[in-house]
Amino acid sequence: MTTPNSADTGPGRVLADASRRLTPTPLGWGVVKRSRGDRIFRGLAESSGALIIVLIAAIGLFLLMRAIPALSRNRVNFFTFGGNWSTTNTEAMRFGVFDLLQVTMMVALFALVLAMPIALGIAIFLSQYSPRRVVGPLAYIVDLLAAVPSIIYGVWGLFVLAPRLRPVATWLNQHLGGIFLFATGNASVSGGGTIFTAGIVLAVMILPIITAVTREVFMKTPQGHIEAALALGATRWEVVKTAILPFGRSGYFSGAMLGLGRALGETIALLIILRGTQAAFGWSLFDGGYTFATKIAATAYDFNNEYRAGAYIAAGLVLFLLTLVVNAMARAAVAGRTVR
Repeated sequence: MTTPNSADTGPGRVLADASRRLTPTPLGWGVVKRSRGDRIFRGLAESSGALIIVLIAAIGLFLLMRAIPALSRNRVNFFTFGGNWSTTNTEAMRFGVFDLLQVTMMVALFALVLAMPIALGIAIFLSQYSPRRVVGPLAYIVDLLAAVPSIIYGVWGLFVLAPRLRPVATWLNQHLGGIFLFATGNASVSGGGTIFTAGIVLAVMILPIITAVTREVFMKTPQGHIEAALALGATRWEVVKTAILPFGRSGYFSGAMLGLGRALGETIALLIILRGTQAAFGWSLFDGGYTFATKIAATAYDFNNEYRAGAYIAAGLVLFLLTLVVNAMARAAVAGRTVR
C-alpha cells in the first residue's frame, strides 16, 4: 500500500491545480474558461456597443447622401456664406451655414457661462452644506427643471422673462454699446427676441443637467480625503477647495459639456424667443438670428422638395458633426484631467 505523497495532496496540490487553470489575460491573471452566461452577456454587451456605432454612422451617411444633391446646386460657399438664404430657385440655390454656426455657438456659450457657476454653487451646497433632511427635496426640485417641456420655457421666456429683462438689456445696450458683445444688435431690445434673452432661458434649461452630474461626482469624494483635511484643521470651505473640487473637477467639466450639447440642439424654446433675421450677425448679445435647429424647424414647409430639403439637411449634418466634435473634445479633456 502506497502512502500519498505530500506533493500530490494538501495545499500544494490545490495551488498547483489552480495555477494550471489560471493563465495571463489582458486584464491580469484570470480563468480562461468562462461560463455560458458570461459568454452570452459579453456578446450582448459587445453587440450593443457595435449597434451604437452603426446607428451613428448610418445617421451621418443618410444626412450626407441627402445633402449632396442640394450642395451640388449651391452657387455660394456653403461654409462661408452668411447672407440671404435662398432655396426658391432649385437650379441656383444660395445657402450657407456661417451665420447659423455663429448664432448657435454664441447662444450656447452664453448660456453655459451663466449656468456653470450657478450649477457649481448648487452642487456644493447640496453635497456639503445643506442639512440632510432637505437635500432630497432640493435636489428633486432642481431635477424637475429638466422635466419642463421646451415650449413652456419658450413661452415663459418671451412673455414673462423678456419684459422683466428689458430694463437691464436697455441699460447694457446704452452704457456698454461700444464694447464687444454689448454693441447694438440687429434685433429690437424692447421685443426681447435677442440672444441675451434666449441665452438666459437656455441657461435655466441646462442648469439641472450640469447640477445633477456635478452633485453626484462631489458626493463620491472619498471620505478619507475629507477626514484628512478636517484632521489638519481645515474649515468647511477649505475642505471643499482642497478635497471636493480637485476630485470632482472632471465630473463638473463633463456635466458642462453635456449641457453644451443640450444647448447646441435646443429648438422649440429658441424658435419662440429668438427673432429670426437675415441681417449679418455681429457677435452681439442683442443680435437675433437663426441657430441650426431653429432654421430647420422654422422652414419645415420647404421639405416637400428634394433639393430645398437637402439644403436644410446639409445644415443638420454640420450640427451633427459639431455635436460629435464637442463630445469628443469633452471626453479627451476629462480623460486628461483624470490622468493628471
